[in-house]
Amino acid sequence: MTAGRWDEPAHEALRVRAGTRLADLDPGSTPGWDKSRETGEQRLVDQGERLSELQERLFADGRSGGTRSVLLVLQGLDTAGKGGIVRHVIGMVDPQGVALRSFGVPTPEEREHDYLWRIRKALPGPGKIGVFDRSHYEDVLVVRVEELVPRAVWETRYDEINAFEAEVAAAGTTIVKVALVVSQDEQKERLRERLERPEKYWKYNPGDLDVRAKWPAYLEAYQAVLDRTSTDLAPWYLVPADRKWYARLAVTELLREALDGLELGWPAADFDVEAEKRRLDSMP
Repeated sequence: MTAGRWDEPAHEALRVRAGTRLADLDPGSTPGWDKSRETGEQRLVDQGERLSELQERLFADGRSGGTRSVLLVLQGLDTAGKGGIVRHVIGMVDPQGVALRSFGVPTPEEREHDYLWRIRKALPGPGKIGVFDRSHYEDVLVVRVEELVPRAVWETRYDEINAFEAEVAAAGTTIVKVALVVSQDEQKERLRERLERPEKYWKYNPGDLDVRAKWPAYLEAYQAVLDRTSTDLAPWYLVPADRKWYARLAVTELLREALDGLELGWPAADFDVEAEKRRLDSMP
């Protein structure tokens, strides 16, 4: 039996709606979940089993001519826990059914094309769960705050992104966009841990402090993203990330709900099952 239940479905508790203000969110809260951490961690295990089954159904559907796929977009400031989500949530399903991409600074080849070119190339194929660790939203977040292109350029991208995502959804991809929200205090502690533990040095980037110094500007940029690109076809979900266990549970629930919504069964056999049983029984 699954441990605990949400007070309301995660997609309802966490969905960005008209008037949602990022500044009003408590990064240490647990929207939709009023039970203990222990109960939450047990539910994560239980839901992981369901997630794995649903992912296998999706993979089997893709192998049998189906066109459905799921895209999980993870955005958040550094230390918000994107890597942990990949390890602890996506790690619960068969890796052959996952297409993971992380988008950093564009390569010289990518710079020769428009900003969505590399995104289109990375979209999940039929039967796959695609995961974007950062995404096309960098082009209205980092690009905006760091003034890498003129305002006239990035300002048009919100509508372009909406049109792009509508196209992706129409082709059979369910889009789940998650903004992981960490507090300044928690981020500071996580950055400090990276500086105090030698095995964490590799995760530390001095540039993270430069980004931290522009915290208000990044919050403003994120708010614009939520206001202008949370649509019925590709809604945003705000996930408080100070409690790692909760963030992982929330994303698991969102992904499980998305897969459940596909209502996929197992593909029917394209061979004579009874005949194959007889063949097998006749063999030594």
